[in-house]
Amino acid sequence: MHLYEVLRRPLITEKSTVLQAESKYAFEVAVEANKPQIKRAVEKSFNVTVTGVRVMTMPGKRQKVRGREVSPRPWKKAIVTVKPGDKIGFFEGV
Repeated sequence: MHLYEVLRRPLITEKSTVLQAESKYAFEVAVEANKPQIKRAVEKSFNVTVTGVRVMTMPGKRQKVRGREVSPRPWKKAIVTVKPGDKIGFFEGV
């Protein structure tokens, strides 16, 4: 998997903005990605030093569509911890 395919989008929620004070950033990543791939992708994309990666698989929420229950696919979330003093400029000012 190419490094630019690993990161899908940043997650900007209330919880993730609170985590930014601790130098932690949240991303939606490819389901096939593993921790070393996520670490390399963040380091190369944002030019920071990653000290830790935590990964969790989020289940799809069941919804009713036209009388049927539909379950979207599960997705993967990664919380990346960067070295103190490093910042990802993409998240700043949000």
